[in-house]
Amino acid sequence: MTLNFDPKTEYVLEDERALLRPMKETDLELLLPFALNEPDTWKYSYLSARGEDGMRQYVNDALDGRKAGTQYPFIVFDKKTGEYAGSTRFYDIKPAWQTLQLGYTWYGEKFRGSGLNKHCKFLLLRFVFEKLGALRVEFRADSRNERSIAAMKSIGCVPEGILRQDMPLCDGDRRSSIILSILKEEWENSVKDNLARRL
Repeated sequence: MTLNFDPKTEYVLEDERALLRPMKETDLELLLPFALNEPDTWKYSYLSARGEDGMRQYVNDALDGRKAGTQYPFIVFDKKTGEYAGSTRFYDIKPAWQTLQLGYTWYGEKFRGSGLNKHCKFLLLRFVFEKLGALRVEFRADSRNERSIAAMKSIGCVPEGILRQDMPLCDGDRRSSIILSILKEEWENSVKDNLARRL
């Protein structure tokens, strides 16, 4: 078995609140205001999208990852406000293992805590487990990023452990990463229904 995944396919995921579509080069214009006005968004990130050059590199790296078949970046549109809100992506895609990671997720300040993230995660997880045929989805975060960790636990992610000082940050420091995951049987047995009730 392998993931039913084709990086060349234009996957669009949506419900009444969120629309996720593949990132494209011209999305730099839509995401640039966040890079210029909300630089702290990338405080815990390896790749910073601060400033115009930072966001241009961020978008280029995401698109290069898609071309290589190892990443699949989305831009997030909030139907409630009628605005583009941020970005997320699949990465470390391993078709033969039927696994991938879900991350590089960020939203502008006004969209955090608004419920948008739960809609996005529901759409992404349903797609991964029910369309792509994944057996495991992994999540990672800086072990100090309490907001992000709480958000992942709230959708049903199970903590697995911490990789100590495993990666550099854009400010030159190093971070320790917490690893969390959701398995296919967990999605089917409880996570899907619990998350759907909270939308």
